[in-house]
Amino acid sequence: MNKKLFIVVNVDWFFLSHRKDVALAAKEAGWDVTIVTADTGKLKDIEALGLKTINLPMSRSGMNIVQELKTLNWLRELYKHEKPDVVHHVGMKTILWGTLAAKFSRVHGVVNAISGLGGFFAEDNKGLLARVMPMVLRFSHNRPNLLCIFQNDDDWGLYVKHGIIKHEQGRFIKGSGVDLNQFCYTPEPEEGKIKVMLTARMIVEKGVFLLTEAAGRLRPKYEGKVEFLLVGGLDDHPGAITKEQLDAVCDGEYIQWLGYRTDVRDLLKQCHIMAFPSYYMEGLPKSLIEADAIGRPIITSNSVGCKETLVDGYNGFLIQPKDVDALTEKLDLLLSDKELRVKMGKNARTYAEEYFSIEVVKDRHLAIYSELVIL
Repeated sequence: MNKKLFIVVNVDWFFLSHRKDVALAAKEAGWDVTIVTADTGKLKDIEALGLKTINLPMSRSGMNIVQELKTLNWLRELYKHEKPDVVHHVGMKTILWGTLAAKFSRVHGVVNAISGLGGFFAEDNKGLLARVMPMVLRFSHNRPNLLCIFQNDDDWGLYVKHGIIKHEQGRFIKGSGVDLNQFCYTPEPEEGKIKVMLTARMIVEKGVFLLTEAAGRLRPKYEGKVEFLLVGGLDDHPGAITKEQLDAVCDGEYIQWLGYRTDVRDLLKQCHIMAFPSYYMEGLPKSLIEADAIGRPIITSNSVGCKETLVDGYNGFLIQPKDVDALTEKLDLLLSDKELRVKMGKNARTYAEEYFSIEVVKDRHLAIYSELVIL
């Protein structure tokens, strides 16, 4: 009988964009794979891949304690009844409740994918959740046969510092990977306006307004020659940006908000620069991995997660978080120098080939699943 693997992800669209290839590789390797995720209309797309699904009744950002405890109990009952051999939790909320549920229901093996810590462990976060969460995580992670996948050393260090895991329980995988054949190197467009792109959920901490401010400063020099494209949907995160706020900073020509898009790969091929001035505690942003693979220079923050996607001055530029002056300066440099953009774009592709191949990511995940079964 095949070993049972549950991959638990907060929402269906995130699974499709970030964990689909790993799940299909596990299925091909002989695992009995089930995806447990909230249905936002994409569950049928997961099932069309030949994967089993279970609809997860969980709010991504809600903090009603009664509802949260219902989610915990639902997961506990699910694990107790289905008896998966390995459960793979993705995202902080599924990790929070899923690891507890796995402990209470005696799941054999648990792997938690730490894809960014949001603001939970930020130094300036003094909220109740920030104080309680490390205690809950220490309790739930205090068990045998548990491993955590980290996308950067900072997050790994925080988990060890807070006593959640021992260092040897960590495993390092640099991002969720990218198919280098689908996201192939594409020279920048020769015709039309120069396009600067930001791909992210529309959240303040992702640096959206930093980019629009920099664009505003550059408007006298580049209006009519450049387009700034904000690509991403509205969100229910506490720092979410409203449609009204976006409409206020976007004129539909020089600065455009395109909303949630499923054709990000094509948009990347049509753009010239990826700008991502995030100061969110990122895991390793997939948008930057994909920009590297396509061959686009990147401007991003010298902060957790973001800094792992480039070497400053080689395939882009690192700026200090919230530094609009530096963002404006580096944008101006790349906008005005095609030769530099092309050189950095080629370097970006080389960097992606070395670090971000989906084949490496799939192999590392399968090795971790096997390790948990053997233990």
